[in-house]
Amino acid sequence: MGTAVVLAIVAGAVALAIRSMIKDKKAGKSLQCGGDCSRCGGCH
Repeated sequence: MGTAVVLAIVAGAVALAIRSMIKDKKAGKSLQCGGDCSRCGGCH
């Protein structure tokens, strides 16, 4: 029973992380580039 609870919590955390990454990508943000070319040095 404890294993199922921990699995559900981990699966929920992964789902929230993926949802956040998808939301950021749709908003034009990413892990590699925040869109601020003055800091980036030419990533795109």
